[in-house]
Formats: sequence, structure tokens, C-alpha cells
Amino acid sequence: MAKKERCICKSVPEWLNTYGDMVTLLLTFFVLLFSMSTITPGKFQQVVVGITLALRGNPPSVLTGGQTMSEEALISQKPGIYQELLRISEEYKGKITIEEKDEGTLITLSNFKIFEPGSARLTAEAKEIIEKLGAIIIEHTSNILEVRGYADDRPLTPDSIYPSNWHLSSARASTVVNFLLTEFKQRRAIIRLSEIRSGLFDIDYFYAPDRFVPIGKGDVDVNKELKALRANYEYDMTKLRSDYESGKISLEEYTRRQNELTSKYNQDVEQTRNKWRKIEILIKRETRG
Repeated sequence: MAKKERCICKSVPEWLNTYGDMVTLLLTFFVLLFSMSTITPGKFQQVVVGITLALRGNPPSVLTGGQTMSEEALISQKPGIYQELLRISEEYKGKITIEEKDEGTLITLSNFKIFEPGSARLTAEAKEIIEKLGAIIIEHTSNILEVRGYADDRPLTPDSIYPSNWHLSSARASTVVNFLLTEFKQRRAIIRLSEIRSGLFDIDYFYAPDRFVPIGKGDVDVNKELKALRANYEYDMTKLRSDYESGKISLEEYTRRQNELTSKYNQDVEQTRNKWRKIEILIKRETRG
């Protein structure tokens, strides 16, 4: 029986390995271009930030949980949009403040009646302001939006549905988020119906629930300030009493200054309470994946 001849294959030229690698890289590049053919602001920001970090030798970590860190809140990269936000704050001067923080752009609503007393029910004025802000901060960013609710130090009534001010502040933050994702979203869907039908605006992308993080802050911060106010008041009253007992001031002067200190203390307490009856919306330097 004749032996089969063994096939001796020629070695592959070295240039073919390089050529194969180049073709693979080109294929990957074109797949990337194809994936960006239906681009959204969120995808674009993620690609830009990802490439920038990689070129700097600091690629994104796999531990970010599907979220991409942005160098800057997207809204502040668009001067026209940011100016519109500032215009609204001027329109409601004293009721809206905008600050740039390390963690993002912080919008604070305060100095007006946001909720009904002891409840998480939004007032008509609060809805009006939140709607104007929402159209900008939701539809012109892809960043995570953190909504913070607060409560003052006063105890809840016995018939309140909330066990504590922690529960009330959490309910207030959740109410704002729920308003944006339901009532306000439906209104915007009607206004931008033609854009939605033509595929120019993806409302479900911008109003996705995973963008919103409601947080209840309770009454911790307001109690700290009130405690400091009380300590200063008691110190001033003790010093005043000491001056009277040592004969430095008359009874008439003592009574007058005592009333002044008490009146000022009560005003400061009410101002502090009003300051913490607020809602904060933080546009984080972080986008959802």
C-alpha cells in the first residue's frame, strides 16, 4: 500500500499578519461609524469623553456601573442653553439660584411656596417654574439629575401620612421627579409631536427614569443652623442678664435689649426655616450609560 505524501504548507508571509490586523482595525472603525449613524447627545458625549480619557492614558474604568464620567456638565458646554437658564433665573429673581459645584451644576428653588405646608403636593407656581427649567435641563443634557428634597424643623401634625421629616423630604423629591416623568413629559410630547414622529427627538431617551435620582435630606441641616442660632441667643441673653445684675445697665435698658434680642432671634429662626424650604436639582458631571 502506497504511503500518502505529507502536505508541506508554505509559511505565511509576515506582511500578511500586518495586513490582517489592519483590516480588522478598519472593520472595527467602520462598525463604530455605523453605530454613530443614529447619534444621540448622550452617545456623542460618551464617545468624546471616552476617546479623550484614553488618549490621556486614563481609560474609563469598568467599575463605573454603566455610567460615564463627563469632564463638565453638558449644559455648561452650550453657551446659548446656559444663557437661557440664566434668563429664567433672572425672570424669577430671588427664587432660582444657579451655582457651579465640583459635582455639577446646582439649581436651587427657594424663597417661595413650593409645597403645601406639611405635604409633598406641589403648588401651581412651583410647577410653572419647574416646567420652564425642565425643558432645558432635561432635553438639552444627558446627565444624571439628582433631585434633593428638604423639610424644616417643625414636627409633623398627628394626622400626617409621613412618619417623620425624613419621609416628608423624600416624598417631596420623589414628587418633583414624578411630575417631570408624567405630567410634564406628556405635555412636552404634545408640543414636540412632529419632531418625535420624524425621529428628530427621542423623548423616551431624555425622560428615562434612570436619569433621575430623588434624595430626601430630612431636617438635619436646618436643625444645625437653628441650634447655632439658639446657642448665640442664649449667650447674648446671659451676658445681658450679667450686665443688669452687675449694675452696668438699668432695668429699662435690660428690658428693651431683651426684647430686641428675642425679636431678632425669632426673625432669624423664620428666615432659616424659609431658606431650607427648598428643592435642589443637581445636573451631575455624569451621564447614564
